[in-house]
Amino acid sequence: MSEHRARKRFGQHFLHDPAIIDRLVRSVAPRDGETLVEIGPGQGALTYPLLDEVHHLQVVELDRDLIALLRERIAPERLTIHESDALRFDFAALAGDGPLRVVGNLPYNISTPLIFHLLDQAGTIADMTFMLQKEVVDRLTAAPGGKDYGRLSVMVQYHCQADYLFFVPPGAFRPPPRVDSAVVRLTPYRVPPWPADDPAWLARLVAQAFSQRRKAIRNSLKSLVAAEIFTTTGIDAGLRPDHLTVADYVALANASGGATDTANKKESR
Repeated sequence: MSEHRARKRFGQHFLHDPAIIDRLVRSVAPRDGETLVEIGPGQGALTYPLLDEVHHLQVVELDRDLIALLRERIAPERLTIHESDALRFDFAALAGDGPLRVVGNLPYNISTPLIFHLLDQAGTIADMTFMLQKEVVDRLTAAPGGKDYGRLSVMVQYHCQADYLFFVPPGAFRPPPRVDSAVVRLTPYRVPPWPADDPAWLARLVAQAFSQRRKAIRNSLKSLVAAEIFTTTGIDAGLRPDHLTVADYVALANASGGATDTANKKESR
């Protein structure tokens, strides 16, 4: 089969730098017997080194030409290929005797929605090691008060320990992207450090806060959080959304969820 050409519509940039590949595999440190899932194996740059470490690997790939290439070169008892869009794939269904370990060089154009899709299934995932656009990794790992801190930071850090591992230059890929990349590890908490009574309500509150990130939190959340709740939780209502910690958002969500539900029920009568 002739060499596959990267497809722009799939956001394909194929990793080829041996040193970066080796460092990524060592960061994952896979062990035989684990349920290892690679998202977007591409031409197999990461797939083959992973198979040097484990007997069996599962991959999720949408590009039929790449699937044919992998089937031609790797025996089915070593590689299970799921021909699917990762954004719609049921990763939880792969969890057997133990939680999944997920790895991948993720397409830049789907990385954020894919991470949210995986967070919905975080209870079945041990860890996720991803190569992403550096800008996204900066957002995933950002601390409050910086320009990179936003909705993605809060929601990912509510569900996971997020660790920036290392930088990856454009030249590590063919074709080279126009942006820098980095590798991040997301380790879902079995129990979040600050548990939310209603995670869906927390997600709604955080989304609303950052939809008006330049406003004081009292203004961006005025339709969801009563003014007195800032006093009872000890959170400065004059702060902007990007200055509140994950714990602050959970405190606001837990203090406002029941009260808001009750108010909504009264209004609907």
